[in-house]
Amino acid sequence: MQIRFFRTLLFALIILAMSAASFAQVGISISFAPPELPVYEQPLCPGDGYLWTPGYWAYSNDYDDYYWVPGTWVMAPEVGLLWTPAYWGWGGNGYVFYDGYWGPHVGFYGGISYGYGYYGEGYEGGRWDNGHFFYNRSVNNVNVTVIHNVYNTTVVNSTTVNRVSFNGGNGGISVRPRPQEEAAAREKHIPAVAVQTEHAQAARTNPEQRASVNRGKPAVAATPKPGAFSDRAVVPAKAAGAPYTPPAKSAAVQPAANAPAAHPENNGARPAQPINQPESNRPPAAQPSNRPEPSRPEPSRPEANRAPIGQPNLRPEPSRDEPAQRPQTPPPTERAQPQRTTPAPAPAETRHATPEPQRTQPAARAPQEQKHQEEPPKREEKPPQ
Repeated sequence: MQIRFFRTLLFALIILAMSAASFAQVGISISFAPPELPVYEQPLCPGDGYLWTPGYWAYSNDYDDYYWVPGTWVMAPEVGLLWTPAYWGWGGNGYVFYDGYWGPHVGFYGGISYGYGYYGEGYEGGRWDNGHFFYNRSVNNVNVTVIHNVYNTTVVNSTTVNRVSFNGGNGGISVRPRPQEEAAAREKHIPAVAVQTEHAQAARTNPEQRASVNRGKPAVAATPKPGAFSDRAVVPAKAAGAPYTPPAKSAAVQPAANAPAAHPENNGARPAQPINQPESNRPPAAQPSNRPEPSRPEPSRPEANRAPIGQPNLRPEPSRDEPAQRPQTPPPTERAQPQRTTPAPAPAETRHATPEPQRTQPAARAPQEQKHQEEPPKREEKPPQ
């Protein structure tokens, strides 16, 4: 019984440790980077115990678009807890989203400079003391007539101030976690509370918060409390962090459709012209079309070019008078075997042999035969040898 009890306890501790670490990451990877952080003012702190949670870009698979979750003041779920903001980081083949969480120390948030105490490392906006949160007036918008637990400490920001909203990758913040931030990641965490989740959901369903609509300059950049999108104290963005043009959803399809469309069409037209042009130029060679194998268009084309070569085969004398046709004259071995029509490699010979009886019938070729008779017999005897 004791062994089983200790195994169950050990298993429960492992599950708790894994769940605590899982608060920091959400399984989503995007191929293109989020927009830069917009420029906006921090709304007035609504009361004692509220901590500032900076705005960030989230992503919606339903709309295939980034949307801005406004920064807002949130009541800490427990005394002594601080907020670690969410951030985007390059994961090797895409941008991975790491969700924010509550913990006793501020962990790693990608080195992103969100402002108002979050300058890439830790938090300079306030601290817990004797169960009360004290606000640093140099970085927070606090009404001292309502909130008295304040202090004023100038923050020296050693990091480069920019509006980049992701870590790593091309153009991202090149910062790695410090040892204290790695230790904070192993502490007990509390995920975003219900009001924060509802706040993000309201931003997700609001079309004006989407990057493709607001071009990186959301109409609601910050709210005094979670979900207060219609409050009079809502703060709009003064400017986008940088000019933002959302990537076209068909951008990955158009180049593949347009670029290959031009090349295959051109490549297809090039072979089409040589195939059609010889056929249009070969009407004068209509005589070879009466050959016994008209169903073979491709072999007939090269044989049509050999048609003029077939005449000199039986007429050696004109072939000698025309030296240009000598290299095209077949060897004597082929002349001695004019009737071999069965071998597959010699389709041209069979075609030369079959139409020859037809060509001897026309009267136009009779003068040519007379010419052969007029010439000396010595020339006629040499070609067969």
